[in-house]
Amino acid sequence: MQQMTAKQNKRIVILAAGRLDAFTAKTAAGVIRYRPNEVIAVLDPAHAGQSLEEFLGVGDGIPIVASLGELDHLKPDTLLIGVATPGGRLPDEWRVVLREALGRRMQIVNGLHAMLGDDAEFAALAAENGSSIWDVRRPPDDLSVGMARAATVAAHTVLTIGSDCNVGKKIAALELARELTKRGLDAVFAPTGQTGVMITGRGIAIDRVISDFVSGAVEKIVMEQRDHDWIVIEGQGAIYHPAYSGVTLGLMHGACAGAMILCHQPTRHCLRHTQISIPPL
Repeated sequence: MQQMTAKQNKRIVILAAGRLDAFTAKTAAGVIRYRPNEVIAVLDPAHAGQSLEEFLGVGDGIPIVASLGELDHLKPDTLLIGVATPGGRLPDEWRVVLREALGRRMQIVNGLHAMLGDDAEFAALAAENGSSIWDVRRPPDDLSVGMARAATVAAHTVLTIGSDCNVGKKIAALELARELTKRGLDAVFAPTGQTGVMITGRGIAIDRVISDFVSGAVEKIVMEQRDHDWIVIEGQGAIYHPAYSGVTLGLMHGACAGAMILCHQPTRHCLRHTQISIPPL
């Protein structure tokens, strides 16, 4: 596994495959927003030739193409899966483009729950062609249970939370850390989701962590950054959401944050994918 660090200068093609919208392709939008000079194209035959910015609100000038072959002159070296699929599974129809990318010695950056490095065919192709697969959601092996150790750090710790999922907790955390830095303060963004990890090249996607170790994983993230004056921790899910509250609570316990910022989409009335009303703020 080779991580894609923020200090590298990659030539990234983002695989979207017909799923270009602000929610389904939020990984694509996040990488384009925060690593714009490295994204050379979006691969999506269904929308080839159309305006990327009209779909995602970012990416002006980045082309949408129908095939990797159109980009030979740009020498792409990374294929990044930029969309979320139901259950984080790999669609069978994507296998052909992943095989082609590995054959072209491109690195695969995979944010799905499906671990492509464990796929016998892909692993063999990567070894044969000298390419690599980074399964971003693969958790480290050395996690322990949380013991509120993050409460002992001297840094100001801030956690973004939300009234729902998909309301901008990652962007709020990134922008807050960026603004603190612009003001001359020693601040760091602490990613806890696959897109944040792709942007920075560090962190843990905690929604893949065994439930007993979620708070410990967040604690580990905070402790590794404890020498900074400000640690801005990316939130996940929503404490009131029936599907994602577990990871949210584990994150709150693990972060032991000194402050929390509530993110909310005012036009939304029900929790995403449910008929459950969002309670009053």
